[in-house]
Amino acid sequence: MRREKSTAGGGLRRSARRALLRPLRHLLSAVAAIGLVLGALIALPGVSQAAGSLPCDIYGAAGTPCVAAHSTTRALLSSYNGPLYQVTRASDGARADIGLLSAGGYANAAQQDTFCQNTTCRITKVYDQTSRHNDLTPGPAGTSGMGADRGADASEIAVTAGGHKVYGIWISPGVGYRYTGVASGVAVDGQPEGAYMVASGTHVGSDCCFDYGNAESTPADTGNGHMDAVSIATTCYFAPCTGSGPWIEADMENGMFQGDNGSNTANRGNNSPFVTAVLKNDGQTKYALKGGNSQSGALSTWWDGGLPTRAGYRPMHQEGGIILGTGGDNSNWNRGTFFEGVMVAGYPTDAAENAVQSNVVSVGYSGETDVPNGPQGTVTGPDGKCVDVAADDTGTNGTAVQLWDCQNWAEDQHWQHNADGSLSTIGRCLDIEGNGTANGAKVELWDCNGVGGQKWVQQADGSLLNPQSGRCLDSPSGATANGTRLQIWDCNGSAAQKFKLS
Repeated sequence: MRREKSTAGGGLRRSARRALLRPLRHLLSAVAAIGLVLGALIALPGVSQAAGSLPCDIYGAAGTPCVAAHSTTRALLSSYNGPLYQVTRASDGARADIGLLSAGGYANAAQQDTFCQNTTCRITKVYDQTSRHNDLTPGPAGTSGMGADRGADASEIAVTAGGHKVYGIWISPGVGYRYTGVASGVAVDGQPEGAYMVASGTHVGSDCCFDYGNAESTPADTGNGHMDAVSIATTCYFAPCTGSGPWIEADMENGMFQGDNGSNTANRGNNSPFVTAVLKNDGQTKYALKGGNSQSGALSTWWDGGLPTRAGYRPMHQEGGIILGTGGDNSNWNRGTFFEGVMVAGYPTDAAENAVQSNVVSVGYSGETDVPNGPQGTVTGPDGKCVDVAADDTGTNGTAVQLWDCQNWAEDQHWQHNADGSLSTIGRCLDIEGNGTANGAKVELWDCNGVGGQKWVQQADGSLLNPQSGRCLDSPSGATANGTRLQIWDCNGSAAQKFKLS
């Protein structure tokens, strides 16, 4: 059944897991950073990006170089001209790297559209744009009890950046990415670091964990201070909290910290469609959290002070893994939408972070970020309920297909009507148990295999016909309660068989 999982107890706890020259260098670094800020502040949204002005250029010039840079929308350093991400086609398992329209520019979404035409694709790798090759792939199972992650549907969420169509990464329960092991250059054992991501402030939840940043080298909770990841969620882990979020938080393992020692009522949250979420941590005594609207304005500083005094956080014990969309122990129950993010070595200056925010604003991100808007659409049935897969976006072979209240963010309520007549969601097809044809045969989710039990044709009277059986998709006795398991039955034109493809 589709419901929010409690964040009390185990859910987040498991996861939610040279001396003379030095002043001169510091002075020069500060001057350079101020120059970067002034240059960024006069930037205007447009379809191109100036060389030397992208986030990793800015951080590098300020003495805190990027050690990881991930995005499906654009280059994050001006010299980059490689692939952003890899997609894998469901129809034949073929793979393609999706690159840029030009060096230092925006993603070539048309390349993905052509490759994935008439089938579905998953994002199976997110390339690191630095020279360190800290690429992310779907994560392995962890000690949270969840299975291995799947890659995101590549066409689930399209937005505009720099005047171009681009795709984000739609994170649903069961979707997530990881660099397992110690990533090159990423902070370990109390070293300073910083990170930011651009994510949705509207496609969010309270479950564990929509994180980006430093995590355990293996998918297991190894204790307080072993993570240092930025998060945006509606998780009030340490009460009291101000408002209902979502808040920019620091997942430092076994707690989502809004500032101070956990609770921080000065953190008022960020709920714009695109949010810049910033975290930095010196690894020893202090950390800071900032948030801003990625479409306009400056960053707000929600916390700039001491690390938690709870045991294990002074100093930090980072392990140098990287996660995206999950917790450190692979807790992958939350949801979110990711567009770009970097991790840097060292403790970034405020000037550099302000310049990065100005660059992000200059991109001109636009579009809805809380509704899947690819080739999928909803299938509504009796009483306006949606055709839904049990198990909250994580359905495997044999999972029941049912009626449920429509939720705009639910990936498994968005179906693609494919050229072969099948209806697919979360990588599988609407199927009849045992490829059956008898009245009352239940429908389920199953790997798309082209059998007759996976063909569905919209009829003029509003029904969905399965040609092999000659019967229609049906709600038993016209029931409309959440969780009603769907079946096939003789076509009779009743309200129980009215299913509309959007």
